Amino acid sequence: QVQLVESGGGVVQAGGSLRLSCAASGHTFKNFSIYNMGWFRQAPGEERVFVAGISGSGRRTRTVDSVKGRFSISRDNVQKMVFLQMNNLKPEDTAVYYCNFENVRLAKVFISNDYWGQGTQVTVSS
Repeated sequence: QVQLVESGGGVVQAGGSLRLSCAASGHTFKNFSIYNMGWFRQAPGEERVFVAGISGSGRRTRTVDSVKGRFSISRDNVQKMVFLQMNNLKPEDTAVYYCNFENVRLAKVFISNDYWGQGTQVTVSS
């Protein structure tokens, strides 16, 4: 069982900042620290895409080029949470943001997970 609850979204002007949070729970996440986690986003009329990932330990992170230098991902394995610090936001960052296993395809294969939370809306005005 997987439960992921995203929060922290909102409406901001270009150049502003937001910090998104993801709370993980459920049977699977009793071993939260063994899973690479990630943030994804889906803009209106577009497919959901990967944005940032973090290793289970939190020692390694990666981001897509479009957010590099602006977004940073982190995690707290005691609280079982993942965060996305979003700085210098741009209108093109507007999307619903989701957290999940970093590799959602593998998660589906190995643990039959096809779960997505409700996400949190981020709207950046120009």
